[in-house]
Amino acid sequence: MSADFDELLAILDLDRVDDDTFRGAHPSKNPVRTFGGQMMAQAFVAAGRSLAHPVPPSAMSVHFIAGGDPAQDLEFHVVRLRDERRFANRRVDVMQNGQLLTTALVSYLAGGKGLEHGVEPPELADPLTIPPIDDLLQGYEDVVPHFVNALRPIEWRYTNDPAWIMRDKGDRLAHNRVWMTARGAMPDDPVLHGAALVYSSDTTVLDSIITTHGLSWGHDRIFAVTTNHSVWFHRPVRFDEWVLYSTSSPVAAESRGLGSGHFFDRSGRLLATVVQEGIVKYFPARTTASA
Repeated sequence: MSADFDELLAILDLDRVDDDTFRGAHPSKNPVRTFGGQMMAQAFVAAGRSLAHPVPPSAMSVHFIAGGDPAQDLEFHVVRLRDERRFANRRVDVMQNGQLLTTALVSYLAGGKGLEHGVEPPELADPLTIPPIDDLLQGYEDVVPHFVNALRPIEWRYTNDPAWIMRDKGDRLAHNRVWMTARGAMPDDPVLHGAALVYSSDTTVLDSIITTHGLSWGHDRIFAVTTNHSVWFHRPVRFDEWVLYSTSSPVAAESRGLGSGHFFDRSGRLLATVVQEGIVKYFPARTTASA
């Protein structure tokens, strides 16, 4: 899987066309449409590379408008909304063949020391004592082939049964908690560490919408697509160290579901908060009435 990690670093190394335009490639393994986490991470890098001063990110808000074609490069057009020594704002429009796919707003703020508090992380087993996701996919290659064959640059270690195993057991889960870390050595570049978090924030966050109902990808007929995604950065992150992504779903209604999550470091400090909305449709299997 180190090759997958190398591919992630390669696609985050955007080609600079001019001061405010970047070009980004796709990896060798792709879903039918460009993975949203990839577009967000690349947009985050484009915004960060345009900063006049090194200011830490405070928030990113993304709206998905159209799907991308993995066979073609993406263009990232940066709009400089504000540039000061302690504040900055960027808009990044992700384009392909003249079509707007995604627009992202990224804000930066060097706030300095102040009041501190945060939600407590759940008490969970150490990540080194938990089997990797590869072990949990064995025997389910035909159930969730899109997971088995996906690019996996990030190590996942579930603290609970993933959806496909939960479904086999007939259980329900109101939350999903996964330890994550990069599957290789990362450069000492805070933009890339933040981008790895953004990339990973688009994984598992919608799972609790379906596991709350005892459903699973692969086992059940479910259509899901992300409509918008926001990340708030509370502290600097090192994504070559273990972080916990703890997610749940506060609501599902009108064929839309909300997933929310927190990233914690290994010591329990809250690093980032995530909220994602998606269209989620479930098509129950038809039952044949008995004669």
